[in-house]
Amino acid sequence: MNAISALPPSKLLFLAEAPRAAWTIVSLLLAQPALARASRGDGRPILLLPGLANADRSNFVMARYLQRLGYRVFGWELGRNLGTRAIGSEAERLIARVAAIHSDTGEAVTLIGVSLGGIMARLIAHRCPDMVREVITVSAPYAGPPTATNVWRAFELLTGDRISDASVKARAAEAAAPLPVPATAIWSRTDGFVNGSICRDPHARAIEVPGSHLMVQCRPEVLLAIAETLARYRDN
Repeated sequence: MNAISALPPSKLLFLAEAPRAAWTIVSLLLAQPALARASRGDGRPILLLPGLANADRSNFVMARYLQRLGYRVFGWELGRNLGTRAIGSEAERLIARVAAIHSDTGEAVTLIGVSLGGIMARLIAHRCPDMVREVITVSAPYAGPPTATNVWRAFELLTGDRISDASVKARAAEAAAPLPVPATAIWSRTDGFVNGSICRDPHARAIEVPGSHLMVQCRPEVLLAIAETLARYRDN
């Protein structure tokens, strides 16, 4: 599908989000043996960026899992993700958070962003490549028009930004450009919030997973894909 002309997910997929998200809890319990077999971490610093309207608590499962594997995991500590209201008009608050972790650990930081948080992760990687080791996005619609989602109106309401604003378009174009660091995009063609075709591009490694957008960061397939990706770039 051409990302430029991509349509939002069907109403059926959208309406199925809640029940499919509920199944995530069951699947997470069933997948514990497989999750425990993932490669051990090397202690690198990882910053988790939440999705729209979510805060660090939404990434609790992912944070605990990566900590158990042996990574140093940090929350973004900027409250709920309300776009520029949270990170600043020039992303200065998020840049300061990455800079603080980089300074405290003495290492480049791996950024893992969920949905809107993934778009922000890519933006920071462009602006601060020396402080970023790699970027992993999870169901982040960075590679196409916001109208290819069922949540663009919620984005406008919560952030105060308009998708037609020149500044919003400029940030989107910057985030979509090829990154100067390794990039992996985790996406789903059955996502009910965002069209999966705009969550990946030819310049990033792509991993397809099944399931919903809600609670995607808790899905065992996503956690395993992240663990595999981190191990893949261990020596970079």
